[in-house]
Amino acid sequence: MGSTDPHSHNHQDCINTALARAKSICAEAGAKLTAQRQSVLQLIWQSHKPLGAYPLMGQLQQLSGKPIAPPTVYRALEFLLAHGLIHRVHSLNAFIGCTHPGQPHSGQLLICRACGDAQELDNAALNTSIRQVLPSNGFFAENVMLEITGLCGGCHAKPEHGLERQIDSPEQPIDSPERKDNHHE
Repeated sequence: MGSTDPHSHNHQDCINTALARAKSICAEAGAKLTAQRQSVLQLIWQSHKPLGAYPLMGQLQQLSGKPIAPPTVYRALEFLLAHGLIHRVHSLNAFIGCTHPGQPHSGQLLICRACGDAQELDNAALNTSIRQVLPSNGFFAENVMLEITGLCGGCHAKPEHGLERQIDSPEQPIDSPERKDNHHE
């Protein structure tokens, strides 16, 4: 997806970069990045697929060879969230590494429904539009991370996924009778 194809790059580079940034951010904040927290962050960054707490717990148990209690995982996740090192993917009840750690920011998560990969964007035009429209609706956001599901470029190109139900045409709303791909009956 995007400029970095998660299907074809070295995830170890992502892990190394994330760990180095995390160590720096935690050192600046005077926070302790324990071995357990590092392991959780490393597992989250091992792919570009959002990872839930219980699968994460299972992977930690495999690594350590010891049982890991759910509160241990949730405490590590809360620490990583509090320091801006990961994002919660609410629609999947999962977590993904933050590509802009240590910087408070709004953004967008593109989530491929076919392969499960996710990519973080920080599109200034979208962020500005959201900030402008919310107050006029009487809502004041504290945190904005827009989750967008669809198909990444690699999955979209596969014949089994075709061009079904795209909503990227500004000319026709998705529920327009003129749309050929509208299957509402």
